[in-house]
Amino acid sequence: ARYERVYSRKPFVAPRVSMDNVIRSIVGHRPFRPSGFVVKGEKFDDKLIVHNYGHGGGGITLSWGSSALAVRETLGMEKGEAAVIGGGVMGLTSARLLQDAGWKVTIYTKNVARHAVSNVAGGQFSPASVYDRDKATPAFLSQLNWAARISHHAQTNLGGPDYGIRWIENYCLRDRPTSREANNDGVDDLFPYKHEYQPGEHPFPSPYVRVNLTMMVEPATFLRRLTEDFHQAGGTLKIRDFKDRGEVLSLDENVIFNCTGLGAKALFGDEELTPVKGQLVFLPPDLDVDYLTIGGGEELLYMFSRSDAIVLGGTSKKGDWSTHAEAEETARIVAGHQRIFAGFG
Repeated sequence: ARYERVYSRKPFVAPRVSMDNVIRSIVGHRPFRPSGFVVKGEKFDDKLIVHNYGHGGGGITLSWGSSALAVRETLGMEKGEAAVIGGGVMGLTSARLLQDAGWKVTIYTKNVARHAVSNVAGGQFSPASVYDRDKATPAFLSQLNWAARISHHAQTNLGGPDYGIRWIENYCLRDRPTSREANNDGVDDLFPYKHEYQPGEHPFPSPYVRVNLTMMVEPATFLRRLTEDFHQAGGTLKIRDFKDRGEVLSLDENVIFNCTGLGAKALFGDEELTPVKGQLVFLPPDLDVDYLTIGGGEELLYMFSRSDAIVLGGTSKKGDWSTHAEAEETARIVAGHQRIFAGFG
């Protein structure tokens, strides 16, 4: 059967999923805190440390909003020199907002952006895998909602190829209807155009499919452009690996933003932080596949169509610090997506 998409009115085109098409598999570690990410200022003698870390799988999504909350900790202070520790998406957006507020900023980072954990991300705009529902407080949920909305506003302002941001259809594959369910942590209104496909109205193996529009943020393009903007605004980037909190506090700057992700566990003793290992499988890009999918298997699965690759996930292993890509995970992810797209004409 030939099925047409209700929103774009285009036919469904299946990605070419096979082990022969795998370009590479990569691993990253989400900096997860069951109670949610940390944004707060902390005084150490004459130093102000502003923490902005622990965003789980929602770093790119929450970047501008969480960083805006962090920069708000400097309100009323005389503008001067500030340090940002960490060169991933949270460090870059914090640095850019500090520059916009009049600060002279130096980023200290162990890795440049293309080697940061932020570059090992799918990139869909969605506040996912950010906290455990039984651990989050109302205050945190309010913080999450605020950060998501500010980030959404910022990302829509940057839409287009320069920052690697575009709107795209997202298909959630379910065993039961989802059109009446509240999701996306109270920000469902940020995802326009929703439609619930009934069984037999689509080519997917799951009986129910919900589609909405979301933003796709391509990490490599986004991080590269943020880095360029940072340098053009007079920022300095220095490669440095801090071993402990004392080394951080020895910096000349009196205002220091801690955007170290999992690094905050050792640097600032946050024992709640834990890695969540994620593995991505890359296939060659296919411009005919212009949508995303989530679900469709017993375990976590998602397909993101980007300009640089078809990205297949997923893996979510809490407490796993290992950095190697697992062959059995690659095989599972590929086989799962072959089943999802087996019914396409």
